[in-house]
Amino acid sequence: MAESLPKTATSQPLAPWQRNILVALIHLLLFAVSFWGAYCLRLDFKVPPFVTVASPEFMPYWPSLFRLIGFVLVIKLAVFWYFRMYSSWGRYVGVQDLIETFKASYVSSAIIVFFVLIFSKLMELRGLSPVSMKVPGAVFIIDWAGTIALVGGIRFAARIYREGMRPIAAGGLTNALIIGAGDAGEAVLREMQRLPVERYHVIGFVDDNPNQPSRIHGVPVFGDTSQLGELCEKHEVDELVIALHDPSRQLLRRIIEFCKGSKLVFRIVPGVADLIEGRTDLSHLREVDINDLLGRQEVRLDIESLGHMLTGKVVLITGAGGSIGSEMCRQVLPFRPKELVLVEQAENALFFIERELRESFRQQPMRAVICDVYDRQRLQTVFQDVQPQVVFHAAAHKHVPLMEINPSEAVKNNILGTKNVADLCAEFRADAMVMISTDKAVNPTSIMGCSKRIAEIYCQWLNTSGRSRDTRFVTVRFGNVLGSNGSVVPIFRKQIAQGGPVTVTHPEMRRYFMTIPEASQLVLQAGAMGKGGEIFVLDMGDPVRIVDLARDMIILSGYRPDIDIKIEFTGVRPGEKLFEELSIVGEDMLPTHHQKIGIWQVRPSSDEQISAALAQLQPLLNSNDKAAIVRVFKNIVPEFHPNNGNAAPPAG
Repeated sequence: MAESLPKTATSQPLAPWQRNILVALIHLLLFAVSFWGAYCLRLDFKVPPFVTVASPEFMPYWPSLFRLIGFVLVIKLAVFWYFRMYSSWGRYVGVQDLIETFKASYVSSAIIVFFVLIFSKLMELRGLSPVSMKVPGAVFIIDWAGTIALVGGIRFAARIYREGMRPIAAGGLTNALIIGAGDAGEAVLREMQRLPVERYHVIGFVDDNPNQPSRIHGVPVFGDTSQLGELCEKHEVDELVIALHDPSRQLLRRIIEFCKGSKLVFRIVPGVADLIEGRTDLSHLREVDINDLLGRQEVRLDIESLGHMLTGKVVLITGAGGSIGSEMCRQVLPFRPKELVLVEQAENALFFIERELRESFRQQPMRAVICDVYDRQRLQTVFQDVQPQVVFHAAAHKHVPLMEINPSEAVKNNILGTKNVADLCAEFRADAMVMISTDKAVNPTSIMGCSKRIAEIYCQWLNTSGRSRDTRFVTVRFGNVLGSNGSVVPIFRKQIAQGGPVTVTHPEMRRYFMTIPEASQLVLQAGAMGKGGEIFVLDMGDPVRIVDLARDMIILSGYRPDIDIKIEFTGVRPGEKLFEELSIVGEDMLPTHHQKIGIWQVRPSSDEQISAALAQLQPLLNSNDKAAIVRVFKNIVPEFHPNNGNAAPPAG
C-alpha cells in the first residue's frame, strides 16, 4: 500500500475557550496600561521609569503602584469575566458593549477603592504606617475612564478594521436602496456593513415618514417613496430592500409601479422585529413574492374548537400528497391527533410528504396508505383497519381542460370517489367528514366544476337522509391557491426563468386567490364549526386579473413586461370561465361568527333525486361519450351550462 501523503500544515481557527483566553490576556494588558497611565498622568510622569529618583513630594505615592497593580489586575479580570466581556470581540460590538464596559469598569473601580480604604484603615489601627498604600484619589478616576477608553476603543477598532478590510464579493458590489429609514432600515444597514464579504453599496434610504433623520450611519435619507423611480435610474440601483414593519399590499404595489421599466430585484425583510432584536440576519432576506402583493391577512383560529375536533382523534386525509392535502397534514399534526392516516394514490407524492412529516413530527404516530378512493373495496379495508374519527377529503381531479377531454375520470374520482369516502364515513361512524370543494362548482361551466357540485349534493343529502346519524358532513368551497401544483404561479415562474413568453389565456381572465396555509387553516376552522349539512364558503377577497399577476411576477423577478419577457394570450380553454363566482355576501349567504367564512343556503336534494342521479351516472363509467355525460350532468345540476372556451367578459 502506498504511503499516505503528509498533511499540509494549515492555520486552524481558535477554539472558543482559546479565543476567550486570548481576549482575557489582551484585557489584562489594557488594565495594566490603564492603571500605570493613571499614575503617570496624576504624578506628571514623575514615577519610574520616567525619573531615576522620585521627587520628594511624590515619594509616598509611587511604591503603592507596585504593591497595588497585581491586586487591581485580579479584581478587574474577575469583574470583566463576570460581565462576560471575553466571549465576544470586534465583529458585533455596539453601544450595548460600551454600556457593559462602563458597568464593569465602574464596579471594578468601586471594589478596588473600597479595599484600599479598608487596608489603609486596618494598617492605621495596627499602628502601621499607611504610606505604602497611599494613592492619589484622582488615580482611580483616571483609571476608571482609561479602562473604558482602552477596552471600548480597541473593540471598536477591531470592528472598524474588520469592516474596512472586507474583501469585495466576486460578483462586485450591488447598489442597494433601502425602503424604510426607521429601526428596521438601520438594522438592515448595520447587517450589510458587517457582512464578512462586502456585497452591498447602500445608496441611501427612502421613507414616507417626514420625521426621519437626514443621514443614518453616514448614508443619506433621500425623501419619500414617490422619488423611487428617479432615484433608481439616477444611482443605477440594482436591488430594493424593503425594511418596513408589515408593509401593506397597496404600498408594495405602489413601489412596483414607481419602478416599472427598470431591471430591479425586490427583497423584503421577514420578521422585522427579529432583525431589530438580532434574532435574524441578512441571510434571511427573501425576494418579494406574489403572496406579499395579495396582502392576505393572518387567519385567526379558534384553537379550543379545533383541539376538541382533532386532539386524540384518528384523522384521515385523502389526497395527502397534493398541495392542499399535504398542507392539511402540516396543520393537523400540531393538534396531536391519536394517529394521522395519509391516503394517496400517487406513490411519489405520498413518499415525500410522509418523509417530511416524520422529520418534523418525530413522536407523532402516522401511517401512509396507497389507495385510490374510487377503489371501494380497498378503501373499505383501510377504514376498517384505522377506524378514522375525522376525515378530510382533498382527493380530486381539479384540472379543468384535462377533465373536459377525460370526463369519465371526473365521474369516477370526483363523484364516485367522494361517494365511497362519504359512505364509509357513515358506515364506520366517523365524527365528521369535511369535503374540499371549489368555486368552479358555483353555476358550473366545466365537467370538473359540475362533478364537484354533484359531490357536494351527495354529501349534503347524506347528512339529512337518515343514513348517517353519527357523522357530520361538511363541505368547504374556495378558489385558487397560490403555488399549488398546476396553478398559474409556478407555471409563470418557470416561464420567466426560461426567458418567456408568459402565456395567459385572456386579458380579462380573473381568479380568486389565497395562500395554501390560509386555505387549509380555514378548512379546519369550518370543519370544527359545522353542525352537519353546511356548504361553507371562504372569503377569497377581491378577484385578481391573471395578466396583472403575470406582470407583477415578471417585475418582481427583475425583468420588464413586454420588453424583457413577452406576455402572450392563448385563448380561453374549454370549460373555463373568465370570472369565477364566489362571495360570502348575498341573499343566499348566511354569516358565521368567523369573518372569513359564510354558509351557502341551498335546499338538500330528495332521496328520489339522488337515486335517479346515481342510476344515470353508473353507465357513464369509462365512457368516452362526453355528450352523454353532459346530458346527465345537466339533469342533476340544472344550472350547469357547458362552456367550450367562448366565454364572454363579465359585465362591467
